[in-house]
Amino acid sequence: MATLDLAKAREVLDLLFIDATKSFQVKQPPTVEAMIDSVCDVLFASATQSYREVLLGCCLVRILDSSINIRHPYAGQGDDAFNGRTLDEKVVNPFLQEQLIPCSKGPYLASFRRNVKFVPETGAGLRDKKGYQALLAFLDVLEKSGKTLAQTLTRHLLYRLIVLREGARIPLAQISRLSLEQYDALLEKMLGLQSGGLVPVLLTVAMLRTIKACFNLDREIEHQGINVSDKASGAGGDITVRQAGAVVLAIEVTERRIDKARLMSTFNTKVVEAGISDYLFVYSNITPANEASKAARTYFSQGHEINFVQARAWMVNNLATLGSRCRALFTKEILTLLDGKEVPGPVKIAWNKTVRELASGG
Repeated sequence: MATLDLAKAREVLDLLFIDATKSFQVKQPPTVEAMIDSVCDVLFASATQSYREVLLGCCLVRILDSSINIRHPYAGQGDDAFNGRTLDEKVVNPFLQEQLIPCSKGPYLASFRRNVKFVPETGAGLRDKKGYQALLAFLDVLEKSGKTLAQTLTRHLLYRLIVLREGARIPLAQISRLSLEQYDALLEKMLGLQSGGLVPVLLTVAMLRTIKACFNLDREIEHQGINVSDKASGAGGDITVRQAGAVVLAIEVTERRIDKARLMSTFNTKVVEAGISDYLFVYSNITPANEASKAARTYFSQGHEINFVQARAWMVNNLATLGSRCRALFTKEILTLLDGKEVPGPVKIAWNKTVRELASGG
């Protein structure tokens, strides 16, 4: 039996998953021949999860060692066989569970008899014959492929697995309570995510909703999609706070640097045109340029409020003074917002990972 480098297998899987995630973000699946695309349609419509997991393992084997027979996943099937169960238990299944991708929880190859070979004859004893035929068709291409094609096939499988995950509900890790220090660590991790600006907006909305609830304020808090134009939607910023129908605060949440040109543009196209009396920039980490701060002071002297606040510091300071009851409300608001369908899987996974680390004292 051939020996696989399991650490290398996990490294390859993680790197290819990064590629597949980037492809998913722009909705461009890795290009494969039409037959593979059709085969994957069958495999991912199948209720037999182990077929997809088998193929992911076989892809890794093909990439790592082309001399191994990917149809022989059990020790004792020859010198060119591999230990499919160990590969699954140590690499494939842990990876799928960490990424919250729907997968088997039982023993490896639970759909097959022991000592199975991935050959046509095996299909006679299987219930899901259509799915198995699709598995064999995929293997036919894979075993003839070189390393580059094998990597492309793996990326395509991973892309499909991401689509599968995004279509399923990802349960969020719950928190009973957090100390102020833990909230600070939580916010630091979440604000550091690459989310295209989504996470800072959701955290800001959660804080505004918490303040509203704690002080029983008669206010409406509206927020819009990250890629929605303020001008097109009629909003003054990413978040609009209204009272009795009137805008009392418009907020732009940003991860980009605020320079003088951007500030002037905001003033001319939003503050003046919409008649906004109070405009707030909530920035993640990059401090506004000095020239932008000077311009804001000039506008202030003319009667226009344009202010800046660093997201994490603002939230932690509020949490420090709102009290434990309102801190619990903040957590509840975050969970509600993160549970939305528009929130991508990687953000929810990052939340769960961070919560686990905090719970374990990390």
